[in-house]
Amino acid sequence: MNKTVRTYLGLLIPVILIIALDQYTKYLVETNLAYGAIWSPWPALTPYARIIHWTNTGVAFGLFQGMGWIFSIFAIAVSAAVVYYYPHVERQDWAVRVALVLEMAGALGNMIDRLRLNGAVLDFISVGNFPVFNIADSSIVVGVGFLALGILIQEARAKKDGKVPPEATKALDDESGKVS
Repeated sequence: MNKTVRTYLGLLIPVILIIALDQYTKYLVETNLAYGAIWSPWPALTPYARIIHWTNTGVAFGLFQGMGWIFSIFAIAVSAAVVYYYPHVERQDWAVRVALVLEMAGALGNMIDRLRLNGAVLDFISVGNFPVFNIADSSIVVGVGFLALGILIQEARAKKDGKVPPEATKALDDESGKVS
């Protein structure tokens, strides 16, 4: 198997697995809970964590309601960018690679819902007073965290290897409170 195929398998296999988990959990909610119904295995846990059958036509935190078609287009653009960029990320930049996998999986998981549910996304995880979310949303949020980690790791590696320009090194030191 050549390097390009292996690289893309490293992207597509986890993306497909995350989308499958996202869609399967949404299927379970749709087939077992009436719209708006709540399920919690332990009544004492219900105020803190529960499953609810809910939909959202916007994005995270209920922002931009009714604009689902824009986010479907955005999901395609994000996925195309990931497919293009992923092979250019060095293997040592594992956090960036994980971030790209999670971002693509989350974008496509929610896009599938938008196509299937007339621009809406099925949300079902409800924790405290936090807005209801799903596996794809979680994938996107965790992906952003991995991207930030990847950038920090790259900056630290570049600084250690002396590849950061002196001005950038001073700026990094100023931000951390150290004196160069």
